[in-house]
Amino acid sequence: MRKAVRIAGRDVLFVMAAQAEYGPHLQRLFTPVMTGVGPVEAGVRLGAELSWLKSEKALPDLVVSLGSAGSRTLEQTQIYQAVSVAYRDIDASPLGFEKGATPFLNLPVTVPLPFRIPGINEATLSTGAAIISGSAYDAIGEDMVDMETFACLRACQLFGVPLVGLRGISDGAADLRHVGDWKEYLHVIDEKLADAVTRLEQAIGTGVLELGPSHEDAESD
Repeated sequence: MRKAVRIAGRDVLFVMAAQAEYGPHLQRLFTPVMTGVGPVEAGVRLGAELSWLKSEKALPDLVVSLGSAGSRTLEQTQIYQAVSVAYRDIDASPLGFEKGATPFLNLPVTVPLPFRIPGINEATLSTGAAIISGSAYDAIGEDMVDMETFACLRACQLFGVPLVGLRGISDGAADLRHVGDWKEYLHVIDEKLADAVTRLEQAIGTGVLELGPSHEDAESD
């Protein structure tokens, strides 16, 4: 069953990590691919989904990775669009590679995400497998942290599908001590992410966010 949403003649696939982030406001808008938490789960699950969609000649024109993020500097509960994403876990520097660069992969340490949605704040994003809290932010150069977006980007790149990253800041102002600290404001973020998705739909519909040729058209050529 296809999960992509048809927006202004384009297929958009929404991807989330955890059911706790998928509240009633987002539920009214789309059914996401739910990957599970962390870069391994996100990469495997989205890669499998895109592979299946390709076999059905139904690749989406855009993937949107959305959910919560942590930040020590950004406003809590506010929504930000990622203008770039980095993979903080990789470190092959003992072999002479730049920290943050995957060996033999022709990607910069910080990968830009080119699409912009009017009216949504912009921020840089760091993806990794560890929860970041307290002094762990000292080692992070980006504005916010999550556990899936870079993995989603790599799956999308494999299939030639562009990615947009939307994140609501759920934590970071205080140290995390329990899963309830992360969940406390997810209901607020759910409502605000729904508004961001509406803005995304408007941007696609008006042509402000201009996608390339659709995969549907390419398959029919």
